[in-house]
Amino acid sequence: MSMLLSPVELSGLSLKNRVVMPPMCMYEVKAEDGLPTAFHHAHYGARAIGGVGLIIQEATAVEPDGRLTKYDLGLWNDEQKDALSALVTELHTFGAKVGVQLGHGGRKSADAPNPYAPSAIPFDDSYHAPQEMTRDDIERIKGAFVASAIRADQAGYDMIELHGAHGYLINQFLEPITNQRTDAYGGSLENRFRFLKEIVEEIKKVFSKPIWVRLSVTSYDENRNTLEDYQQIAKWLEELGVAALDISTGGLLPIRPNIPIYGGYQAGFSAKIKEVVTIPVTAVGRGLIRNTNWLADAAEILHDHDYNVYNNSYKRGQVR
Repeated sequence: MSMLLSPVELSGLSLKNRVVMPPMCMYEVKAEDGLPTAFHHAHYGARAIGGVGLIIQEATAVEPDGRLTKYDLGLWNDEQKDALSALVTELHTFGAKVGVQLGHGGRKSADAPNPYAPSAIPFDDSYHAPQEMTRDDIERIKGAFVASAIRADQAGYDMIELHGAHGYLINQFLEPITNQRTDAYGGSLENRFRFLKEIVEEIKKVFSKPIWVRLSVTSYDENRNTLEDYQQIAKWLEELGVAALDISTGGLLPIRPNIPIYGGYQAGFSAKIKEVVTIPVTAVGRGLIRNTNWLADAAEILHDHDYNVYNNSYKRGQVR
């Protein structure tokens, strides 16, 4: 069997293969209540039937005003927890491990009437100007992450991922462009890392399963953190006991990548982070959005005759 499609022990998880569905926002909660819908059951169920080893649920807000849009999933109350628990149970029946990405949009919470951010700097003219977070705001939002992690545990998720990328709140604290504070949460790289550090430390007290972190390791702007800065952040996260790093780029500023875009174009950034840590590092992509049967096609390309699709009916669909 090919390495890609063979079982693996990955950061405390026993996976049936090395294929991970990264969290990708769907914006399909049309009732604006943070609850999963028939879409989410079909969307994630199709990937589970397709054989994905680990499915990480899209960005899920830790408080209502932390949603990227009002159409996002949430995990700030027990009704959401119970509904998501049913989804997790369903996906487990198909042999997939299931995680959830917990996040807060900060200044990029598009539908929040009064968004929060490390500093009062709007994303662009189409977004509300954020309020600079007080120390009480920092403590409250850290508490919201912890409460959502507890609910994730109760809902049966196998891991959580903290969204520290794409210009959302944690990313805003990390970057000097968006964090111009003069207190203990601003200034030096170590101070700007403090918000994420304390969230990880507090969650580890209540959540014993693997914690991953997603990072955007470049914002395509000369005033950003450098790749070396993110290598240092990666080392700090490993020291804190983070189980894996999910590496992406961009999103902090309203600009497009200034590098060529092609399949796997971000993998090089993941490789640079992997140079300085021993924990697993992933590269993101959207292959599973384009093709729910991506694993079966990969098996054919790899000449992996030991890989089996879900059942014989599906197998007939692979005959060419």
